[in-house]
Amino acid sequence: MAPLMRNRSPNNVPNELNVEYYRQRASAGLIISEATAITEQGQGYSNVPGIYTDEAVEGWQNVTRAVHEAGGKIFCQLQHVGRISHKSLQPFGDPPVAPSAIQAKAKSFVVYSDGTSDFIETSLPRHLKPFEISGIIEDYRRAAARTLEAGFDGVEIHAANGYLIDQFLRSSSNQRTDLYGGPLENRARFMFDIVGCISREIGPGRTAIRLSPVAPSNDVHDERPQALYNYIASQLSAYDLAYVHIVEGATGGDRTYQQGPEPFDYAEMRETYYRTDGSGAWMVNNGYDRPLAIEALEKERADLICFGRPFIANPDLVRRLRINAPLNALDQRTLFGGDAKGYTDYPVLGG
Repeated sequence: MAPLMRNRSPNNVPNELNVEYYRQRASAGLIISEATAITEQGQGYSNVPGIYTDEAVEGWQNVTRAVHEAGGKIFCQLQHVGRISHKSLQPFGDPPVAPSAIQAKAKSFVVYSDGTSDFIETSLPRHLKPFEISGIIEDYRRAAARTLEAGFDGVEIHAANGYLIDQFLRSSSNQRTDLYGGPLENRARFMFDIVGCISREIGPGRTAIRLSPVAPSNDVHDERPQALYNYIASQLSAYDLAYVHIVEGATGGDRTYQQGPEPFDYAEMRETYYRTDGSGAWMVNNGYDRPLAIEALEKERADLICFGRPFIANPDLVRRLRINAPLNALDQRTLFGGDAKGYTDYPVLGG
């Protein structure tokens, strides 16, 4: 089950409604939690859970306990949104931070004091000073340690979809001239520093990463995506991670989307990552249905298939896929924010 932002954790603390939502979907081979902020600075949307307070850790303990009691496994997706935030969501109303002070053509989701909500333009960010970068890397390490306190089975590092790590990776959002900018090796340094500190903290077998090589989410792109992500794959192969999670195409959209004149070669990227000992799972995501997933596995294009929105409307998706049963339709109106409607009230087969 892919990470899915649902904006139903007021005060950034998981609650009983979240417990029920995840418990219902525990038949997934692995649940990857919704993106979870490592600090208050890492928040970019209202009512998204964090992992940086004792209350949030306790809330997640209830979630992970319910998933485990139902026989499931769950990783926590750790996120810092970087520039994809609004100053009203930041500590002391400060600007959000980014590799470079470039505003994204993107929006944040904000819930107002009267209970109404809206998507609003992100604020102009300020660029991170070198000493601040090491502090954020430490924030990731601390957050990973807290996920184990919360009972998670592991961590997925969110390095996709135009958030902070992805902002460092892409040439459009990173115009730094220090050790974290310029050549692709420098732009990838921030990500590898985080991968290293988390894998040392909780073990590489509990550590995974999500990447979106060509997704234009949150206004990012790169001039040479194939070279960038082949390099990333070649370096990741040395870390012995639990899995690498690849978003194919535009996240939540066109699977064939490409940046530049040539289609992105995911097989080439995977071949670059391949380990001779056969370890390290390759997970793929975006627009998969039952036939496409079966084909990808049979042709060995992937080891794992990750389903997103089908899991929202079908808590028993595993059973439905197994017997090729029809799927519930997704209610788009209830995706972000709200209560149990469109969250924990989707019917199961025979229910």
